[in-house]
Amino acid sequence: MSDIKNETTLSSDMRTYYKDYLCDNANENLVHDQFGQKHPIPAGNGKTIEFRKYSPLPKATKPLAEGITPDGQDLKVTTVSSTVSQYGGWVGIPDMIKLTTLDNNMVQATEILGDQAGRTLDTVTREVLNGGTNIMYAPIVKDGVATPVTSRASLTEDAKLSVDIILRAAAKLKNNLAKTIDGSYVAIIHPYVAYDLMRSAEWMEAHKYAAPENLFNGEIGKIGNVRFVESNEAKIWRGKDLTALSRELTVKAQVSGGTTITVKEAVSESEAEEMAGRKVIIGGICFEIASATAGEGTATITLSDAVSCNADEKVYPGEGGQNGISVYSTLVLGANAYGVTELENGGLEHIVKQLGSAGTADPLNQRASAGWKATKTAERLVENYMIRIESCSTFADEYSN
Repeated sequence: MSDIKNETTLSSDMRTYYKDYLCDNANENLVHDQFGQKHPIPAGNGKTIEFRKYSPLPKATKPLAEGITPDGQDLKVTTVSSTVSQYGGWVGIPDMIKLTTLDNNMVQATEILGDQAGRTLDTVTREVLNGGTNIMYAPIVKDGVATPVTSRASLTEDAKLSVDIILRAAAKLKNNLAKTIDGSYVAIIHPYVAYDLMRSAEWMEAHKYAAPENLFNGEIGKIGNVRFVESNEAKIWRGKDLTALSRELTVKAQVSGGTTITVKEAVSESEAEEMAGRKVIIGGICFEIASATAGEGTATITLSDAVSCNADEKVYPGEGGQNGISVYSTLVLGANAYGVTELENGGLEHIVKQLGSAGTADPLNQRASAGWKATKTAERLVENYMIRIESCSTFADEYSN
C-alpha cells in the first residue's frame, strides 16, 4: 500500500512564497496600474473607497505688508468615491498529478493564475482610463496633407500616430498644469502603434537614456518629454463580425431617407437579436441599429436615424474606424490623473485547497485547487491630466484584445 500524506494546509513559509509568486506574476501585467495613485483596500468600510484630489492654490500676487500676516488659504479637496468589486479564478489539480509533481504543478498553476489575475486587473483599470473625456484623434495624412478627424468612425488606415500629435498632447498636459511622472509624461501604447512611431527620427530607445533599474514596467523609448510604455493590452476598438459568415453586410436595394435596409447576406435569429444596439458605418457615417430581422436575402436592419445608400453599398461594424478597421488607444498621462487600489493587504489573495480539505464533498481526496481573488477599483481623478489619442496602424486589420 502506498504511503500518502494528506496535508490539508500549507506551511506559513509556503503560503508566503506562493502569494509573493502570484503577486510577482500579476504585477508584470499591471501596466495601466503603475502610474495611478495607490490606495489600500478599505478595511471595515464596506465596498466604498475614497480617492482625494487637491486643487492648485491661486497665485499670491499681493505684496506682503510689513509686520502683517496675510490670511491663510484653505486647501480645496474633492473626494471621489468608487465602489470596489471582486474578481477571481481558480484551477483544479487532480490527485495523481499532485502526487507525482506537487511543487512543480503548484508553481505552474500559481504562475498561470498570476498572469490571469494581472491581465484581469489591468483590464479593469484600462477600461476606466479609456472612458476619459479628453480625446485627440490622429489626422489622416495622404501625400503630405493632413486632414483633421473629429470622430473614431472617421479614422482610416492613414490616420497613424505621429511625433507631432504626441508633442501636442504633451503641450496640452503642460498647459493644464499636469505634473510629470519622474520628470516626464508617460504614454501607454500598443505594439502595433509603437511600430509606426519607432520609425521616426525623433524616437530614442530606452537603453540610451536610462539604466534598466530606472525604467518603468514595459518602457521602450521616448520622444521629447514623453516616455512610452508598451502593452498588448492597450485598448483596441474593433467591432466583431456582423454575422458568423461575414464581417460586413451588403445593401440589397437603394434606400433614400429611410431607416430600414434589406441586406443580401443570411442573418440568423440569434444574430439579428445581437445586432440590436450595435453601431454600423454606412457611407462613412456611423449609425446605431435599433432592431434587425432574420432571413436569407430578406434580412433587414432598422437604424435609429434615416439613411440614404445605394445597392451593393457595404455596411461595416461601427465600433472601430472606417470600414470597421481597428482603432488603437494611446494614453498620455501626467501625475495624479487617476487612482487605483493596491494588491497588498487584501487586494490580491492566493487561495489553495489541499487534498482532503473538501471533507465529504471529496470523499476519496481526489481534488485540490489553487486560485486567486482580488478586490479592485480604479477611478479617473483629473481629466485634464490625461489625454487619450485614438489612431490606426499599419496593422489595420489585426486585433488582439
